[in-house]
Amino acid sequence: MAGRFISFLSLLLLLVAFSHTQATPDVPKTTEKKIEVVVEATVYCQSCDHFGTWSMIGAKPIPSAKVSVTCKSYNGHVSYYKVFETDKNGYLYAPLQGFKMQHYVLDHPLHACYVKPVWSPLESCSLLSNVNYGLNGAPLRYENKRLHGSKYEAVIYAAGPLAFRPSECSKTHY
Repeated sequence: MAGRFISFLSLLLLLVAFSHTQATPDVPKTTEKKIEVVVEATVYCQSCDHFGTWSMIGAKPIPSAKVSVTCKSYNGHVSYYKVFETDKNGYLYAPLQGFKMQHYVLDHPLHACYVKPVWSPLESCSLLSNVNYGLNGAPLRYENKRLHGSKYEAVIYAAGPLAFRPSECSKTHY
């Protein structure tokens, strides 16, 4: 009788022990990789010698210039807008944090986004030019540039050079 009681008690303890354990699958945890959309461009002061052209010969980079990135959804609504500032070399690296695509083809950055020069800190070079269609918005292009990290990937789209022009170009330069 005592043997049966001990067997019953052992069985009861095993049932209680198993009821408090959880099976964990041997599937490794996958961390989701963050993919960021980035726009790059360089802003210049175009030389008076090349005013009216798209030539950047003799152009000088503009540090701290303001540049806007605008994206529109496939139905024409502005889905993203932000003004960024160039670095000391006139280079713009603009992560589009918060950019979302409702339609993965029609809202793609190559179709939906454009870049415009907004403001130049140089009083001597502050008039907008139409280099790379900057007046209406420079289109983006993909140049196969990506940055990779263990939990981060940036897909970089280029807007090409943007430019302001001097206000004091003599008539001999036209």
